[in-house]
Amino acid sequence: MDKDLIRYKKQVYPVSDKFNAYLKKYGRGAKLPINYQDLLRFDDGMAVYDQHGNNTLWLNTFFNPQDRVEIDQELKRLYSMMYVDGGEEILPYLNVDAIDFCTFGNTKPFRVKVRNILNDNYTLMYIKNADASRAYGLELEHLLSPNQILFLLDKETLVEEHISGIPGDEFINTYLKTATNAEKSAIAKEFVKFNERCFVRLLGDMRAYNFVMVLLHDFDRIQFRFRAIDFDQQSYEGDLSTYSPKFFKENETYQQLVDEFLSPGSVEQYRREERALIARRASSEWLRLKELMECMKESPLSEDKHISQLKLSLYKFAKDVNFKRSNSMGELVEFAIDFVVRNYKNVNPYLK
Repeated sequence: MDKDLIRYKKQVYPVSDKFNAYLKKYGRGAKLPINYQDLLRFDDGMAVYDQHGNNTLWLNTFFNPQDRVEIDQELKRLYSMMYVDGGEEILPYLNVDAIDFCTFGNTKPFRVKVRNILNDNYTLMYIKNADASRAYGLELEHLLSPNQILFLLDKETLVEEHISGIPGDEFINTYLKTATNAEKSAIAKEFVKFNERCFVRLLGDMRAYNFVMVLLHDFDRIQFRFRAIDFDQQSYEGDLSTYSPKFFKENETYQQLVDEFLSPGSVEQYRREERALIARRASSEWLRLKELMECMKESPLSEDKHISQLKLSLYKFAKDVNFKRSNSMGELVEFAIDFVVRNYKNVNPYLK
């Protein structure tokens, strides 16, 4: 598909009181020592370039020296909350090496590099303007995908852990060029499964630069996993195609692998495998997922025209009248997950 499926940036939606209560209940909500607005006090910035000399669109920020001392201390406390137990015993062994500001994207994130001075190991964390769409996307990823995600939210501030991996577009231009046919076949399989995960939970805009490839070294091979890193377009667009990564022109190379190395029967097998995994995860986390859906159904996450367009498309696709009766993106996500769970239980003879 040559056209750009997503033409405009979506607005940032506030986090409701009900969703805040849910996040606190499950350890996602916290009183943070520093917020997003505090970091906007930087005085100047210098462009950050990658190893090839390309502008990354990140700025290395500079603060007033007195402000920087205070900000560094609070960022180290935030690190302790995210990764340890909130205690201050480790603070003397931490150093904030860099605070970078991203000049694009919906949430305009800060990237903070915290280093352990005893061994020079460092960790990255991202501080963003809180967006309900992204928070729902993160929580759904945690519950329904093979990936766990660590994040904290406090009013208008969202803090996320760094997701390691090779950016999908960079992977195409580097590793994929030397991959064996067996590896290409494995990558194609994982792309089918990734496509299914995004489609079922309505995660949009999964172009190559919005996901990473994670390489897992097994004893006799490398396993691959596609992992989303951008959740701003969680159930926002009205075009059903935007929830299938295979339709984006940036992902044509991955879809070509599917067409070349997998038969239609294999594609269907891997789709069913992934839906079964989603159904099992949803069933095991059903109470928590139900609470999340109750919050999501009451949250404005898109425009009415997008909801109307998407619900009719899903109805035509799945022939489930629940989609046609939906009035919010939250309901559409809930019915999509419920549809997969019901089908899995209906066709599995061992669950009857």
